[in-house]
Amino acid sequence: MVKTDEKLINPNNQTAFDLHSYLKQRKNLVEEALDNSLTIKKPETIYQAMRYSLLAGGKRLRPILCLATCELTGGSIDIAMPTACALEMIHTMSLIHDDLPAMDNDDYRRGQLTNHKVYGDDIAILAGDGLLAYAFEYVAANTHNVPAERIVKVIARLGRTVGAEGLVGGQVLDLESEGKADISAQTLSFIHTHKTGALLETSVVSGAILAGASDEDITKLSRYAQNIGLAFQIIDDILDITATDEELGKTAGKDLQAQKATYPSLWGIEKSRIQAQNLIDDAIAQLTTYGEKAEPLREIANYIITRKH
Repeated sequence: MVKTDEKLINPNNQTAFDLHSYLKQRKNLVEEALDNSLTIKKPETIYQAMRYSLLAGGKRLRPILCLATCELTGGSIDIAMPTACALEMIHTMSLIHDDLPAMDNDDYRRGQLTNHKVYGDDIAILAGDGLLAYAFEYVAANTHNVPAERIVKVIARLGRTVGAEGLVGGQVLDLESEGKADISAQTLSFIHTHKTGALLETSVVSGAILAGASDEDITKLSRYAQNIGLAFQIIDDILDITATDEELGKTAGKDLQAQKATYPSLWGIEKSRIQAQNLIDDAIAQLTTYGEKAEPLREIANYIITRKH
């Protein structure tokens, strides 16, 4: 059972939706659930390494999206929280592995030393593996009051999202594209739709699946998520150029150093911003039929386009 001392914001009972308060409250719930999800056992080193990155902070956008869509489509925070935690475990795994010397070779993540800098490459790899495996176990063992077929759908979707059809496939093409001057917008879109967008889409859709949403709802929410996912990456590419190390919580300018194809390198910064705004506008348009209930998703979409870190 999810507990909090704060009164949860209910977007249906407000005249002015406060995104800052909403994100803070939902993030606090997620942080508490994540802390409780993973305790130290033997061998202590691997659990410490897993917790080190899992509890390192961040926006917790993916679990918050899962909770929001579950509530939007008639579910509750309680039934979605195990999946929300699993999504953050998978996301954390991807960050640990992405920071390794064989990948992006980053020293800092979320303002602190990366996992491999603290525990070594070997333990970092295993910490990521441990989080990935535990994510599936956690959904299966801790999701209650949800029909089994919905849980199976979520688990299957998580597997597809993280595998060669999703995150792994996008990362491979990203690596293969480094240093090449002829990367097309289509190829770049494929990379980021899989590497970044797939997990964001699953975060949105899995909450709706758990709540028993209709196929029509799933289609609309998938379109919403695909658009915010691509816009999220465009803004990330822009921030890699315009933001400082302190603002990003990691090393700025890494994409340029690695000679990676980015949206600003293809279109320039201003056109990239316009493309991101178009995506956000289309995402918000998918929410029209939900009225005020969809205000959290609308404001999260607007936040993605205006964020500075």
